[in-house]
Amino acid sequence: MTRRALLLSLLAGLLLATASPAHAAGYRYWSFWDRTGSTWTYATEGPSTAVPSDGDVQGFRFAVSEDSADADTPRGTASFTAICGDTAARDGRKRVALVLDFGTASDAPSGETPPARRTACAVVPRDATTAEALATAAKPLRYNTNALLCAIAGYPETGCGEQVTGKKTGPEKSGSDGGPSVGLYAGLAAVALLGAAAVWQTRRRRNAA
Repeated sequence: MTRRALLLSLLAGLLLATASPAHAAGYRYWSFWDRTGSTWTYATEGPSTAVPSDGDVQGFRFAVSEDSADADTPRGTASFTAICGDTAARDGRKRVALVLDFGTASDAPSGETPPARRTACAVVPRDATTAEALATAAKPLRYNTNALLCAIAGYPETGCGEQVTGKKTGPEKSGSDGGPSVGLYAGLAAVALLGAAAVWQTRRRRNAA
């Protein structure tokens, strides 16, 4: 391989390495989960249409995530016995164990502090939805015009499923303004040095001739 071809190959490699985005957009929202045994599963329908049975455990987690595959599950242990064990069954009513995880400070909207994680045993009519069970245990709830659950127990005070840029997906770090990463600048500097070397090699050959 000639020096020129080698330099072009190195330049292409550096450009590809430094052009890869270090961050991706996510969304700040309440995710909804069903629990079976010791496993959380992302709910297949929203809380306004889901109808849990007596003895079910359901959870909500506030966080920033890209999609359901990236979503954070409610933290801590949770079981129906631990949450609703002291609540007796009643005719025509059902007990739904709820786990409410308000997330971490890093996921909180600017100026807000997430409340501590908590659980509740909601006792509701047999045909009640999860949203109705949640309303008995964690008011006030807030929804947007598309019926998206925006706030549980008043948290967060503002916002609803807004896009959040700058969520890190790799080891690279960027400035607080979300601009180009340090790695990108270093790569461009290396490209400039290689370009200068190529020019020098060309002039050297011409002078030698």
